Amino acid sequence: MGNTYMAKPNEVERKWFVIDAEGKTLGRLASEAASLIRGKHKPQFTPHIDTGDFVVVINAEKIVLTGNKLADKNYYRHSMYTGGLKVTPAHEMLKKHPERVVEFAVHGMLPKNRLGNKMKLKLKVYAGAEHPHQAQNPEVYELRG
Repeated sequence: MGNTYMAKPNEVERKWFVIDAEGKTLGRLASEAASLIRGKHKPQFTPHIDTGDFVVVINAEKIVLTGNKLADKNYYRHSMYTGGLKVTPAHEMLKKHPERVVEFAVHGMLPKNRLGNKMKLKLKVYAGAEHPHQAQNPEVYELRG
């Protein structure tokens, strides 16, 4: 019987991918980005090791929300004081902080543990088409579907 291969942290080769969010649906983009960040696309994927790649999302301001989400979807945060619930509608968040819309969507699809917290650092989101990661020679990633 063969042994199951387990990746070791020092053996992991990391690549950089650029995803252009222009005209793409938020959830579909986020699920693929989360998969790349986790490393699920690699044959040496190991659940307890961060085997994933870096993902740079550009044009976050041009992301598409389907249905009535632009009007109905809300982002919540709490100041931890009584009555301190703050609600931001999606259309406002997209106008003021388009990067956060993508970040929240991807972060919600990553594991909720210390490993997931480390993986979150591999997502870089920019509202416009410019990004400061040219030195990493990122590959353009085409979304499926």
